Amino acid sequence: MSAAWGWTLAVLAVAAGYVGYGWQGVVLAVTVVVFWLLLQFSRALRVMQAAAKRPVGQVASTVMLQSRLHKGMTLAHILKLTGSFGHKRGTEPESYAWADEGGDEVVVLLHGGKLTDWRLQRADPQPDPDPPRA
Repeated sequence: MSAAWGWTLAVLAVAAGYVGYGWQGVVLAVTVVVFWLLLQFSRALRVMQAAAKRPVGQVASTVMLQSRLHKGMTLAHILKLTGSFGHKRGTEPESYAWADEGGDEVVVLLHGGKLTDWRLQRADPQPDPDPPRA
């Protein structure tokens, strides 16, 4: 839901409260709106706290992360999936990357806070230092 829809619904709730119950309805509507905002703030803080406890830019599997991404996801949803903050990448203003133990990396591009594109970059396979002898 966009912020415009949320604020429109809040104004409609206050107006409906006033029409239906007078000033007590306005107080009830404002209370419900403030409660909703506190729930959203609490949710965002929980995601940030969980991400802060893990190493920056690390995920268990980039392949699993890449398979769960879809266009339109917010950064909060991506942080919930990865469990960590991403490394800022490149010159693009909203480009972040996460890597796994094997060196593979997922780079996500956001525009307006929404996921628009992502790519999985595989690490170059390391040559075997001791090839088997025949």
